[in-house]
Amino acid sequence: MIITGTAQHEAWQERVLPPVEQVRPDVWSVPVPIPDSPLRYTLSYVFVDDAGVLLVDPGWDSAEGRAALEAGLACAGAGIGDVTGVVLTHVHPDHHGMSNWVRERSGAWIGMHPAEAETLPVRAWRHRDPGTDRAWLLRHGVPADVTEGLVISHNRIGELMDMAEPDRAIEDGDLLPLARHELRAIWTPGHTPGHLCLHEAGAGVLLTGDHLLPRISPNIGMHDGSEGNPLGDYLASLEITAKYTAEEALPAHEYRFRGLDARAAELVRHHDERGGEILAAIDANGGAATAWTVAAGLTWSRGWDALHGVLRRLALGETLAHLEHLAAIGAVRASTGADALVRWRRAATD
Repeated sequence: MIITGTAQHEAWQERVLPPVEQVRPDVWSVPVPIPDSPLRYTLSYVFVDDAGVLLVDPGWDSAEGRAALEAGLACAGAGIGDVTGVVLTHVHPDHHGMSNWVRERSGAWIGMHPAEAETLPVRAWRHRDPGTDRAWLLRHGVPADVTEGLVISHNRIGELMDMAEPDRAIEDGDLLPLARHELRAIWTPGHTPGHLCLHEAGAGVLLTGDHLLPRISPNIGMHDGSEGNPLGDYLASLEITAKYTAEEALPAHEYRFRGLDARAAELVRHHDERGGEILAAIDANGGAATAWTVAAGLTWSRGWDALHGVLRRLALGETLAHLEHLAAIGAVRASTGADALVRWRRAATD
Protein backbone atom coordinates (compact mmCIF):
# COMPACT_ATOMS: atom_id res chain seq x y z
CA MET A 1 0.00 0.00 0.00
CA ILE A 2 1.32 3.45 -0.96
CA ILE A 3 0.19 6.61 0.83
CA THR A 4 -0.74 9.25 -1.73
CA GLY A 5 -2.44 11.78 0.54
CA THR A 6 0.84 12.93 2.06
CA ALA A 7 -0.56 16.16 3.54
CA GLN A 8 -3.45 14.18 5.02
CA HIS A 9 -1.02 11.62 6.43
CA GLU A 10 1.14 14.32 8.01
CA ALA A 11 -1.93 15.91 9.56
CA TRP A 12 -3.03 12.52 10.90
CA GLN A 13 0.34 12.02 12.57
CA GLU A 14 0.23 15.52 14.02
CA ARG A 15 -3.38 14.99 15.18
CA VAL A 16 -4.67 18.07 13.34
CA LEU A 17 -7.30 18.59 10.65
CA PRO A 18 -5.87 18.05 7.14
CA PRO A 19 -6.24 20.71 4.44
CA VAL A 20 -9.01 20.97 1.88
CA GLU A 21 -7.52 19.54 -1.32
CA GLN A 22 -8.39 19.39 -4.99
CA VAL A 23 -7.77 15.70 -5.71
CA ARG A 24 -8.88 15.77 -9.37
CA PRO A 25 -10.28 18.46 -11.68
CA ASP A 26 -13.63 19.50 -10.18
CA VAL A 27 -13.22 17.03 -7.27
CA TRP A 28 -12.37 18.24 -3.77
CA SER A 29 -11.67 16.52 -0.46
CA VAL A 30 -13.11 18.37 2.55
CA PRO A 31 -12.33 17.26 6.14
CA VAL A 32 -15.32 17.63 8.47
CA PRO A 33 -14.47 17.23 12.19
CA ILE A 34 -16.10 14.58 14.39
CA PRO A 35 -16.36 15.81 18.00
CA ASP A 36 -14.67 13.64 20.64
CA SER A 37 -13.85 10.78 18.28
CA PRO A 38 -10.57 8.93 17.61
CA LEU A 39 -11.52 9.09 13.91
CA ARG A 40 -11.18 12.90 14.20
CA TYR A 41 -12.82 13.76 10.87
CA THR A 42 -14.79 12.52 7.88
CA LEU A 43 -13.48 13.24 4.41
CA SER A 44 -16.43 14.63 2.47
CA TYR A 45 -16.05 14.80 -1.30
CA VAL A 46 -17.30 17.65 -3.50
CA PHE A 47 -17.97 17.03 -7.20
CA VAL A 48 -18.42 20.32 -9.03
CA ASP A 49 -20.71 19.91 -12.04
CA ASP A 50 -22.44 22.04 -14.65
CA ALA A 51 -25.69 22.28 -12.70
CA GLY A 52 -24.18 22.53 -9.22
CA VAL A 53 -22.44 20.33 -6.67
CA LEU A 54 -22.77 16.68 -5.75
CA LEU A 55 -21.72 16.11 -2.14
CA VAL A 56 -20.64 12.71 -0.84
CA ASP A 57 -20.93 12.11 2.95
CA PRO A 58 -21.51 15.61 4.43
CA GLY A 59 -20.23 14.51 7.86
CA TRP A 60 -21.14 14.90 11.53
CA ASP A 61 -23.61 17.69 12.29
CA SER A 62 -22.06 20.31 14.56
CA ALA A 63 -21.39 24.04 14.36
CA GLU A 64 -17.73 23.31 13.69
CA GLY A 65 -18.65 20.74 11.06
CA ARG A 66 -21.00 23.12 9.26
CA ALA A 67 -18.31 25.79 9.17
CA ALA A 68 -15.74 23.31 7.84
CA LEU A 69 -18.08 22.10 5.10
CA GLU A 70 -18.95 25.62 3.99
CA ALA A 71 -15.25 26.56 3.96
CA GLY A 72 -14.47 23.50 1.85
CA LEU A 73 -17.23 24.34 -0.61
CA ALA A 74 -15.87 27.88 -0.86
CA CYS A 75 -12.45 26.48 -1.81
CA ALA A 76 -14.21 24.65 -4.65
CA GLY A 77 -15.86 27.91 -5.74
CA ALA A 78 -19.29 26.94 -4.44
CA GLY A 79 -21.65 27.54 -1.57
CA ILE A 80 -24.10 25.42 0.37
CA GLY A 81 -26.90 26.61 -1.89
CA ASP A 82 -25.12 25.13 -4.92
CA VAL A 83 -25.46 21.56 -3.64
CA THR A 84 -27.97 19.73 -5.82
CA GLY A 85 -27.43 16.18 -4.54
CA VAL A 86 -26.10 14.36 -1.47
CA VAL A 87 -24.91 10.76 -1.78
CA LEU A 88 -24.29 8.61 1.28
CA THR A 89 -21.81 5.76 1.37
CA HIS A 90 -23.74 4.75 4.50
CA VAL A 91 -25.90 6.31 7.21
CA HIS A 92 -23.64 6.41 10.25
CA PRO A 93 -23.88 9.88 11.82
CA ASP A 94 -20.28 10.80 10.97
CA HIS A 95 -21.35 10.52 7.31
CA HIS A 96 -25.09 11.23 7.20
CA GLY A 97 -25.46 13.55 10.20
CA MET A 98 -25.37 16.81 8.27
CA SER A 99 -27.51 15.70 5.31
CA ASN A 100 -30.73 17.25 6.63
CA TRP A 101 -29.02 20.60 7.24
CA VAL A 102 -27.62 20.58 3.69
CA ARG A 103 -31.01 19.70 2.19
CA GLU A 104 -32.81 22.41 4.15
CA ARG A 105 -30.43 25.07 2.82
CA SER A 106 -30.07 23.90 -0.75
CA GLY A 107 -33.09 21.80 -1.69
CA ALA A 108 -30.69 18.99 -2.62
CA TRP A 109 -31.93 15.43 -3.02
CA ILE A 110 -30.46 12.72 -0.78
CA GLY A 111 -29.57 9.31 -2.19
CA MET A 112 -28.48 5.99 -0.69
CA HIS A 113 -28.77 2.27 -1.35
CA PRO A 114 -32.24 0.87 -0.49
CA ALA A 115 -30.74 -1.63 1.97
CA GLU A 116 -29.07 1.27 3.76
CA ALA A 117 -32.32 3.20 4.04
CA GLU A 118 -33.79 0.26 5.97
CA THR A 119 -31.09 0.69 8.64
CA LEU A 120 -31.99 4.29 9.45
CA PRO A 121 -32.68 4.46 13.21
CA VAL A 122 -36.20 5.80 12.62
CA ARG A 123 -37.01 2.62 10.68
CA ALA A 124 -34.94 0.09 12.62
CA TRP A 125 -35.73 1.21 16.17
CA ARG A 126 -38.98 3.20 16.19
CA HIS A 127 -41.21 0.27 17.18
CA ARG A 128 -38.62 -1.82 18.98
CA ASP A 129 -39.04 -2.51 22.68
CA PRO A 130 -35.83 -1.81 24.68
CA GLY A 131 -36.70 -4.96 26.64
CA THR A 132 -36.16 -6.98 23.48
CA ASP A 133 -32.67 -5.56 23.11
CA ARG A 134 -31.87 -6.32 26.75
CA ALA A 135 -33.05 -9.90 26.25
CA TRP A 136 -30.77 -10.19 23.21
CA LEU A 137 -27.79 -9.04 25.27
CA LEU A 138 -28.61 -11.48 28.07
CA ARG A 139 -29.01 -14.33 25.58
CA HIS A 140 -25.47 -13.75 24.34
CA GLY A 141 -23.96 -13.83 27.81
CA VAL A 142 -23.87 -10.20 28.91
CA PRO A 143 -24.14 -10.13 32.73
CA ALA A 144 -27.44 -8.65 33.94
CA ASP A 145 -25.70 -5.82 35.81
CA VAL A 146 -23.84 -4.79 32.64
CA THR A 147 -26.79 -4.68 30.24
CA GLU A 148 -28.01 -1.26 31.38
CA GLY A 149 -24.84 0.33 30.01
CA LEU A 150 -25.20 -1.44 26.67
CA VAL A 151 -28.91 -1.53 25.87
CA ILE A 152 -30.17 0.68 23.03
CA SER A 153 -33.11 2.81 24.12
CA HIS A 154 -35.04 5.57 22.37
CA ASN A 155 -33.59 8.08 24.84
CA ARG A 156 -30.07 7.04 23.95
CA ILE A 157 -30.52 7.35 20.19
CA GLY A 158 -33.14 10.12 20.19
CA GLU A 159 -31.14 12.53 18.01
CA LEU A 160 -30.44 9.81 15.46
CA MET A 161 -34.18 9.27 14.95
CA ASP A 162 -34.23 12.58 13.03
CA MET A 163 -31.64 11.54 10.45
CA ALA A 164 -32.80 12.35 6.93
CA GLU A 165 -34.80 9.92 4.84
CA PRO A 166 -33.60 9.53 1.22
CA ASP A 167 -35.29 11.08 -1.78
CA ARG A 168 -33.89 8.55 -4.24
CA ALA A 169 -32.52 5.03 -4.27
CA ILE A 170 -29.04 4.36 -5.63
CA GLU A 171 -28.59 0.77 -6.77
CA ASP A 172 -25.47 -1.20 -7.58
CA GLY A 173 -24.12 -0.05 -10.96
CA ASP A 174 -26.13 3.17 -11.11
CA LEU A 175 -24.51 6.21 -12.72
CA LEU A 176 -25.04 9.39 -10.72
CA PRO A 177 -26.65 12.35 -12.51
CA LEU A 178 -23.53 14.33 -13.43
CA ALA A 179 -22.38 15.92 -16.69
CA ARG A 180 -18.63 16.31 -16.00
CA HIS A 181 -18.16 13.03 -14.13
CA GLU A 182 -19.02 9.41 -14.80
CA LEU A 183 -19.47 8.34 -11.19
CA ARG A 184 -20.80 4.82 -10.71
CA ALA A 185 -22.14 3.22 -7.51
CA ILE A 186 -20.70 -0.10 -6.33
CA TRP A 187 -22.64 -1.95 -3.63
CA THR A 188 -20.21 -3.17 -0.97
CA PRO A 189 -22.23 -4.60 1.95
CA GLY A 190 -20.50 -5.58 5.16
CA HIS A 191 -19.74 -2.55 7.31
CA THR A 192 -23.42 -1.79 6.76
CA PRO A 193 -25.98 -3.63 4.61
CA GLY A 194 -26.20 -0.91 1.98
CA HIS A 195 -22.69 0.52 1.98
CA LEU A 196 -21.68 2.07 -1.35
CA CYS A 197 -18.31 2.78 -2.95
CA LEU A 198 -18.19 5.19 -5.88
CA HIS A 199 -15.97 4.74 -8.95
CA GLU A 200 -14.93 7.32 -11.50
CA ALA A 201 -12.92 5.46 -14.12
CA GLY A 202 -11.86 8.54 -16.06
CA ALA A 203 -10.38 10.13 -12.96
CA GLY A 204 -8.89 6.86 -11.72
CA VAL A 205 -10.45 7.07 -8.26
CA LEU A 206 -12.55 4.86 -6.01
CA LEU A 207 -14.35 6.52 -3.10
CA THR A 208 -14.22 3.75 -0.51
CA GLY A 209 -16.30 5.19 2.34
CA ASP A 210 -15.55 3.06 5.41
CA HIS A 211 -15.25 -0.14 3.37
CA LEU A 212 -11.49 0.22 2.84
CA LEU A 213 -9.44 2.50 5.07
CA PRO A 214 -5.64 2.67 5.02
CA ARG A 215 -4.96 2.02 8.69
CA ILE A 216 -7.92 0.48 10.52
CA SER A 217 -10.45 -2.26 9.91
CA PRO A 218 -14.07 -1.08 9.83
CA ASN A 219 -16.41 -2.55 12.40
CA ILE A 220 -18.36 -5.51 11.01
CA GLY A 221 -20.93 -6.28 13.64
CA MET A 222 -24.35 -7.62 14.53
CA HIS A 223 -27.10 -6.40 16.84
CA ASP A 224 -30.60 -7.36 17.85
CA GLY A 225 -32.48 -7.81 14.59
CA SER A 226 -29.42 -8.48 12.43
CA GLU A 227 -29.73 -11.25 9.89
CA GLY A 228 -27.40 -13.12 7.58
CA ASN A 229 -23.61 -13.14 7.52
CA PRO A 230 -22.30 -9.56 7.38
CA LEU A 231 -18.66 -10.64 7.64
CA GLY A 232 -19.14 -13.01 4.72
CA ASP A 233 -20.72 -10.12 2.81
CA TYR A 234 -17.75 -7.90 3.68
CA LEU A 235 -15.17 -10.45 2.54
CA ALA A 236 -17.04 -10.86 -0.75
CA SER A 237 -17.13 -7.06 -1.15
CA LEU A 238 -13.36 -6.93 -0.58
CA GLU A 239 -12.95 -9.27 -3.54
CA ILE A 240 -14.92 -6.82 -5.67
CA THR A 241 -12.96 -3.71 -4.67
CA ALA A 242 -9.59 -5.51 -4.87
CA LYS A 243 -10.08 -5.56 -8.64
CA TYR A 244 -9.72 -1.76 -8.74
CA THR A 245 -6.01 -2.01 -8.03
CA ALA A 246 -5.03 0.69 -10.52
CA GLU A 247 -7.23 3.32 -8.86
CA GLU A 248 -6.38 5.76 -6.10
CA ALA A 249 -8.48 5.12 -3.00
CA LEU A 250 -10.32 8.14 -1.62
CA PRO A 251 -11.46 6.92 1.82
CA ALA A 252 -13.86 8.60 4.22
CA HIS A 253 -11.24 8.77 6.99
CA GLU A 254 -7.49 9.12 7.40
CA TYR A 255 -5.72 9.59 4.02
CA ARG A 256 -5.64 8.66 0.33
CA PHE A 257 -3.68 5.63 -0.83
CA ARG A 258 -2.97 3.23 -3.67
CA GLY A 259 -2.85 -0.54 -3.58
CA LEU A 260 -6.48 -1.48 -3.07
CA ASP A 261 -5.68 -5.14 -3.74
CA ALA A 262 -2.89 -5.21 -1.14
CA ARG A 263 -5.04 -3.47 1.47
CA ALA A 264 -7.96 -5.82 0.78
CA ALA A 265 -5.62 -8.80 1.23
CA GLU A 266 -4.42 -7.38 4.57
CA LEU A 267 -8.00 -7.12 5.79
CA VAL A 268 -8.81 -10.67 4.69
CA ARG A 269 -5.78 -11.90 6.65
CA HIS A 270 -6.87 -9.88 9.68
CA HIS A 271 -10.29 -11.52 9.70
CA ASP A 272 -8.81 -14.98 9.14
CA GLU A 273 -6.52 -14.46 12.13
CA ARG A 274 -9.43 -13.21 14.23
CA GLY A 275 -11.37 -16.33 13.33
CA GLY A 276 -8.49 -18.47 14.58
CA GLU A 277 -8.35 -16.45 17.80
CA ILE A 278 -12.07 -17.00 18.34
CA LEU A 279 -11.73 -20.77 17.93
CA ALA A 280 -8.88 -20.71 20.47
CA ALA A 281 -11.05 -18.73 22.90
CA ILE A 282 -13.82 -21.33 22.60
CA ASP A 283 -11.30 -24.09 23.30
CA ALA A 284 -9.93 -22.16 26.29
CA ASN A 285 -13.43 -22.11 27.82
CA GLY A 286 -13.92 -25.85 27.82
CA GLY A 287 -15.13 -26.05 24.23
CA ALA A 288 -18.31 -24.00 24.71
CA ALA A 289 -18.71 -20.27 25.32
CA THR A 290 -21.12 -17.39 24.92
CA ALA A 291 -20.25 -14.58 22.54
CA TRP A 292 -19.61 -12.31 25.54
CA THR A 293 -17.13 -14.76 27.04
CA VAL A 294 -15.40 -15.15 23.68
CA ALA A 295 -15.20 -11.37 23.22
CA ALA A 296 -13.61 -10.95 26.65
CA GLY A 297 -10.86 -13.39 25.67
CA LEU A 298 -9.90 -11.68 22.41
CA THR A 299 -7.15 -9.19 21.64
CA TRP A 300 -8.49 -5.64 21.39
CA SER A 301 -6.34 -2.62 20.53
CA ARG A 302 -7.19 -0.94 23.85
CA GLY A 303 -7.59 -4.17 25.82
CA TRP A 304 -10.94 -5.58 26.97
CA ASP A 305 -10.75 -3.91 30.39
CA ALA A 306 -10.46 -0.50 28.73
CA LEU A 307 -13.67 -0.99 26.74
CA HIS A 308 -16.87 0.31 28.29
CA GLY A 309 -20.43 1.08 27.21
CA VAL A 310 -20.88 1.32 23.46
CA LEU A 311 -17.32 0.08 22.82
CA ARG A 312 -18.07 -3.21 24.57
CA ARG A 313 -21.30 -3.50 22.63
CA LEU A 314 -19.38 -2.99 19.38
CA ALA A 315 -16.89 -5.64 20.47
CA LEU A 316 -19.74 -8.06 21.19
CA GLY A 317 -21.33 -7.32 17.81
CA GLU A 318 -18.03 -7.85 16.00
CA THR A 319 -17.47 -11.14 17.82
CA LEU A 320 -20.95 -12.31 16.86
CA ALA A 321 -20.33 -11.42 13.23
CA HIS A 322 -17.23 -13.60 13.26
CA LEU A 323 -19.07 -16.43 14.97
CA GLU A 324 -21.89 -16.29 12.43
CA HIS A 325 -19.35 -16.39 9.61
CA LEU A 326 -17.55 -19.32 11.21
CA ALA A 327 -20.91 -21.07 11.46
CA ALA A 328 -21.63 -20.32 7.78
CA ILE A 329 -18.37 -22.01 6.74
CA GLY A 330 -18.99 -24.97 9.04
CA ALA A 331 -16.38 -24.27 11.70
CA VAL A 332 -18.70 -23.67 14.70
CA ARG A 333 -22.29 -24.19 15.70
CA ALA A 334 -24.58 -22.51 18.21
CA SER A 335 -27.02 -24.04 20.66
CA THR A 336 -29.33 -22.60 23.30
CA GLY A 337 -29.18 -24.16 26.74
CA ALA A 338 -31.82 -24.57 29.43
CA ASP A 339 -30.55 -21.28 30.91
CA ALA A 340 -31.50 -19.53 27.60
CA LEU A 341 -27.84 -18.71 26.87
CA VAL A 342 -26.53 -19.17 23.33
CA ARG A 343 -23.23 -21.03 23.42
CA TRP A 344 -20.82 -21.65 20.58
CA ARG A 345 -18.83 -24.83 19.99
CA ARG A 346 -16.57 -26.14 17.28
CA ALA A 347 -18.79 -27.88 14.76
CA ALA A 348 -17.10 -31.23 15.28
CA THR A 349 -17.67 -31.15 19.05
CA ASP A 350 -20.73 -32.94 20.51
